[in-house]
Amino acid sequence: MKLKKLQIVLLLLIGFVLGSGATSYYPTLNWKRYSLEKGRVTSSQVLPQPTQVDMSTFWQVWKLIKSDFLFQNKVQPEKMIQGAIRGMVASLGDPYTAYLPPQENKESKDNLKGQFEGVGIQLGYRDNKLSVVSPLPNTPAYRAGMKAGDIIAAIDKQDSLHMSLPEAVKEIRGPRGTPVVLTVIRRGVSQPLDIKIVRDTITVPTVELKILQTQDGGFAHLSLYKFGDLTDGQWRQAVDRIITYQRLHPQRFRGVILDLRNNPGGYLNGAIYIASEFIDKGTVVMEENRDGSRQLSKVNRQGRLINQPLVVLVNKGSASASEIVTGALRDHRRAIIVGQTTFGKGTIQEVKDLTGGAGLHITIAKWLTPKSDWVHNQGIKPQIEISEDELKGKSYDQVEKIYLEKAEKVLLNYSHYLKQFYEGNN
Repeated sequence: MKLKKLQIVLLLLIGFVLGSGATSYYPTLNWKRYSLEKGRVTSSQVLPQPTQVDMSTFWQVWKLIKSDFLFQNKVQPEKMIQGAIRGMVASLGDPYTAYLPPQENKESKDNLKGQFEGVGIQLGYRDNKLSVVSPLPNTPAYRAGMKAGDIIAAIDKQDSLHMSLPEAVKEIRGPRGTPVVLTVIRRGVSQPLDIKIVRDTITVPTVELKILQTQDGGFAHLSLYKFGDLTDGQWRQAVDRIITYQRLHPQRFRGVILDLRNNPGGYLNGAIYIASEFIDKGTVVMEENRDGSRQLSKVNRQGRLINQPLVVLVNKGSASASEIVTGALRDHRRAIIVGQTTFGKGTIQEVKDLTGGAGLHITIAKWLTPKSDWVHNQGIKPQIEISEDELKGKSYDQVEKIYLEKAEKVLLNYSHYLKQFYEGNN
């Protein structure tokens, strides 16, 4: 089976929970198309046999199903092969290495394109539990009250404990207008919560810029929601606006607030591109391969926001590529980090296209910050923390106010905070 290498990406998740309720991909196949020849399945394609592995039990089970299983009308050989592949990948114990059948592979790619049907949550694993990385603003999941960090215990009353990420996505997704009930365990809440969400069309902006005008000056609030296909172009347009505002109002401009809250990641090259906007030279990220060798990715362009005061906002929904940017800006002493400890995903996945439209997301390396920190399962701790108690019981607007007021305070006293957090540190 020939593998087509696509592109190195950082994927916190297989995708947003989306989908249009398509019928099953797997066709019902006749056993006559399949036969056992010298311990292998033959059909229109010959599957390669692994070397130095005893496959006798596998083929014994295959043969017994063919000869003895009562409900032969329910047997789908192609589906059995797909299931075997899933099981092989799942046995690795890495939630970010996953086999995607054609429809799921297509949906995963669509994630980075920006529009699909679903509920608007991003999924990941924390302590091997299916968790909400973040609900997207103004989506059904957000309006229903889903929160970053929620553990999804069940989907429509079906236990999610042993579900892989693709399986969970498949169960939650569905056509616009249809409901799904997620049973969640939430920190600080004694009983599980059943949250009903009605699916809708989800449009995910990549970049959003607001110029915040206050009596103390103007602040560029630059929100980056993911590192996707459209990010670079939308980013350039936003930076154009910042530069124009700074030129027209040099006395009022106080700095940039880079908002990476609830950003789940995306393309590795996208993270390098964004970090290079703020750093003039040096390493952005290091990749550590399985043999221990390291590859450095350096600043790859001339940035236009090299000298402007910079605050980065993060929370526990900031993950993967957004953590790369945060770590690089911190290690280069380029920004003050404000918010909550980030999610903590420090591995890189490569996407490979397989025969028939399927795909394999396979973990190929660790990534480390320029100072060699591996943030996996640890996250990046902000220099100025916002506690859960400060946010508890607050509305969305109140939470925004807390974050932005802290960011503005830092920018108004930028030199002081630079000295506080970086002076004397190597």
